[in-house]
Amino acid sequence: MATKLYVGNLSYNVSEDELKEVFASKGTVVSANIVTDRDSGRSRGFGFVEMEDSGAAESAIAELNGSEFRGRKMVVNEAKPREERAPRGGGYRSSLNPNRRF
Repeated sequence: MATKLYVGNLSYNVSEDELKEVFASKGTVVSANIVTDRDSGRSRGFGFVEMEDSGAAESAIAELNGSEFRGRKMVVNEAKPREERAPRGGGYRSSLNPNRRF
């Protein structure tokens, strides 16, 4: 079963291919994803790497957590499941003034 890892404190210039290459030395990488800001498209400085098996993931955590990559010390640990969030509300009209016409 694949294991998803959180990778933090990344340089804003790191590409998904570079991230995948770093983790490939520890085992088979299923996917690498860098999280970007939805408005600007700029990296948010963290991402996720999915390793094919848990042994490779544990090895990657042990060897890469705290190691320097492109001038920054990476934080690597097992990713926590994403929490479900309540739906975000609509616009101004529906919540504050339902009678206002546009």
